[in-house]
Amino acid sequence: MTNPTELLQSRYGEIPFNPEIKWNDSLTALLSHRSIRSYLSNPLPAGTLELLIAAAQSASTSSNLQTWSVVAVEDQQRKEELSKLAGNQAHIKQVPLFLVWLADLARLGHVADSRGLSHDALEYLEMFVTATVDAALAAQNATVAAESIGLGTVYIGALRNRPEEVAAILNLPPSVFPVFGLCVGYPNPEVAAAIKPRLPQSAVLHRETYKLAEQEEAIAHYNNIIKEFYTEQKMDVAGDWSEHSAERIATVESLRGRDRLREALNNLGFQLL
Repeated sequence: MTNPTELLQSRYGEIPFNPEIKWNDSLTALLSHRSIRSYLSNPLPAGTLELLIAAAQSASTSSNLQTWSVVAVEDQQRKEELSKLAGNQAHIKQVPLFLVWLADLARLGHVADSRGLSHDALEYLEMFVTATVDAALAAQNATVAAESIGLGTVYIGALRNRPEEVAAILNLPPSVFPVFGLCVGYPNPEVAAAIKPRLPQSAVLHRETYKLAEQEEAIAHYNNIIKEFYTEQKMDVAGDWSEHSAERIATVESLRGRDRLREALNNLGFQLL
């Protein structure tokens, strides 16, 4: 699917606007994104991993501190162990490459120690936020690069359910945190994956100042669109987006263990002052 009209229709469930700018391959790659949860076992061509990391390192990074790292997992047993920690998601075991993106303050601490300098600022929440943002920007660059060469991806936030155990499997030093995983491989052509509609731009795009109440109409409209999408895709999702989302934040149990994230971060060496 390369037609901009078709892509916008898929992304919003309708045609929200008609772009007058010249279309290009980058826009096609971005708007074609979909989560892939069924993969072939085919190995990736030599150099694929390194190319993805080059794309990741081309992302912006705060003050050029580069406070992220990534662990490339290809060993089948290790993938199976990580799959168990992430709710037994089968696609983690299927893919030839599983990337674990890390908020990494250990490297800066090591550099400061090697120069005989203090690194008190690393103990503050701001530095953890910086590292998390850096990791997310890098990962998204790698995702776009992977999809541009015909690979499929899906993020795995469930690694944060049991971060200390993930850290042990990956031999992470203190002050390094697994933010999320990323499956990378060839999509199984027998399992269709559709582009999921997003909220209307009127719900997320604010001009000059933020307006919460004015989003109600857009959300109601989206609820109808996403219900139709769930039905078309035969997805077992009860209710609409609002109901589904509200249920995900209704109780502490819905966080699936991530309610103890501060404790886990403290255990992994982050002070978060």
